[in-house]
Amino acid sequence: MPNKIVLAYSGGLDTSVILKWLIERYQCPVIAFCADLGQEEDWEEIKQKGLSCGAEKVIIRDLKEEFVKEYVFFAIKAGARYEDWYLMGTSLARPLIAKEQIKIAFEEGADAVAHGATGKGNDQVRFELTFSALAPHLKVIAPWREWDFKGRQDLIAYAQKHGIPIPVTPEKPYSIDANLFHISYEGGILEDLWTEPPEDMFLMTVSPEKAPDKPEYIEIEFERGEPIAVNGEKLSPANLLKRLNEIGGRHGVGRIDMVENRFVGLKSRGIYETPGGTILHIAHRALEQITLDREVMRLKDSLMPKIAEMIYYGFWFSPEFQALKTMVEQTQERVSGTIRVKLYKGNVIIAGRKSPNSLYKKRLVSFEEKEGYNPKDAEGFIRLQGLRLKIYNLSKEEEA
Repeated sequence: MPNKIVLAYSGGLDTSVILKWLIERYQCPVIAFCADLGQEEDWEEIKQKGLSCGAEKVIIRDLKEEFVKEYVFFAIKAGARYEDWYLMGTSLARPLIAKEQIKIAFEEGADAVAHGATGKGNDQVRFELTFSALAPHLKVIAPWREWDFKGRQDLIAYAQKHGIPIPVTPEKPYSIDANLFHISYEGGILEDLWTEPPEDMFLMTVSPEKAPDKPEYIEIEFERGEPIAVNGEKLSPANLLKRLNEIGGRHGVGRIDMVENRFVGLKSRGIYETPGGTILHIAHRALEQITLDREVMRLKDSLMPKIAEMIYYGFWFSPEFQALKTMVEQTQERVSGTIRVKLYKGNVIIAGRKSPNSLYKKRLVSFEEKEGYNPKDAEGFIRLQGLRLKIYNLSKEEEA
């Protein structure tokens, strides 16, 4: 039996019930840990709620800058998108939360950590792989795999029985996960794949139909792959992302409705809003197009699905992922410059590119210039490229 538990706590339905359940089940002190990743909660209210549910203490850590700089910006530099669409706002947050949870466990003398991830989802894997990598001696408690509750309706009944206030009602039971990078929605009415998400569900973006009729231009400056300024104003990582969320959100940028393959083997529908992240991904890619060598870009692109998969699966602190991180960072040494984008009714359109490291040379590619490139050189190049095709077809003719 554990002597003290640190619970990753959000104040929502699941972790509020879990907090009470842990105290009853294990009869030991429980510390509720809240990670402020920019989800704009009333932290004082959550603190009081945790204490009222019996927590020994509630610890709130502001991790916004670390989250954006070390996790979100790396994903931007890697171009990481799970199954082409998902920008992984939840996946990126979990290793940081788990890492800080371990730090608190050390500080508070706890010998166990707990999380509120369900037994069917990905988050249980992400939390526990981080625990395994960074603190294998800690006991891990996963209530969703231990208790007899079958679903969220059981949790709602338990909460009502114990007087726990909850933000979710039986009439609107879809789950929400928010941070500075995105908001995700899943479960409940969204489990019907034929049902369009209700418009009043979205919190970060207006619908493209209601976005302004006039496009807005913005300029984003990058240094070694990381965004550092918007419209000439240098901002901290968290403030820069917040600014782009506001701009992109009012233009309906960054909505995704997809069915993804969970690590555990199930398919799951997720609705995502990632306005600032969508702008950054597109702008960063445009800058790479003029600053990266062709073969470096192709190598990086070939590794992107694997990098995204490892983030999604929870292998952030694995040795192979750390090796890939080093490689990605090396590719970003020349990715500095400014990209101008036009935002219009959900679209992010590249409107200008410039970089001191640009490999695009107008004098070489222009149809009006002959400097630096002799078109006759292409003759031998084409002949050599076509040699194997000639041999292959001559061989077929001989066989006939």
